[in-house]
Amino acid sequence: MKDLIKNKIAFASFVFIIVIIIFAIFAPFIAMYDPTAIDDQSLLTPPSKYHIFGTDTLGRDIFSRIVYGSRISLSIGFIAVGIAVLIGIFFGSIAGYYDGRIDSVIMRFVDIMLCFPTFFLILAVVAILEPSIFNIMVVIGATSWMGVARLVRAEVLSLKERDYVAASRVMGASDGWIILKHLIPNAIGPVLVSTTLGIGGAILVESALSFLGIGVQPPTPSWGNILMDGKSTLGVAWWLTVFPGIFILLTVLAYNLLGEGLRDILEPRLKND
Repeated sequence: MKDLIKNKIAFASFVFIIVIIIFAIFAPFIAMYDPTAIDDQSLLTPPSKYHIFGTDTLGRDIFSRIVYGSRISLSIGFIAVGIAVLIGIFFGSIAGYYDGRIDSVIMRFVDIMLCFPTFFLILAVVAILEPSIFNIMVVIGATSWMGVARLVRAEVLSLKERDYVAASRVMGASDGWIILKHLIPNAIGPVLVSTTLGIGGAILVESALSFLGIGVQPPTPSWGNILMDGKSTLGVAWWLTVFPGIFILLTVLAYNLLGEGLRDILEPRLKND
């Protein structure tokens, strides 16, 4: 934490992320209105003291919808990246530990997956499946693990030659025990950086899918479908796109800057290990 505080940009990004997480956790107490409540007396109201971010075409409070939307966007980001990390660690550790045919088969599969443009692959799968929060989480996670697998494989290839791994083999430790006890914990540094960057990417993908109408479905608010609601009134109600757009931009930027900061902090330690 001391190293993070010294990096002012990364620490500011960390604080902003904590604020957004607090928004998501305490949404019922922070939101001024029910995010799905329709008010035909307040249609397309500009920002004011009653609706600080204005209202949409149905009179719904934009600030309340953004606050509740943070729950959806962050949940999808965390869970989708969690799925990707678990899959990537599994395949990467197996490929790195076992040389030869197993490594070759797994890495060729990774190469095949990387040949497909990720966003269009997600778009195609989500279009086939029923649009739902669960499906979006699974699809994003299942199509985003290849980078983690490569990182873990590279780390495991290096770590498995260390003396403590050889000592574990001599003492009769199984391959599974060595991978779980020694290799994965010591390879987690680059994965942490990749995870932080991946959360921002997953939030951006979810926002894009919801903006296209095949992501989170109304009336459930997400930052992407709030943007979608505002595209038809962009010329007369700028607040419908500006405020959710700012939240998407700042959140994704914060995760990317935090990831870069963690990389700067962890790289010297990784070199000394």
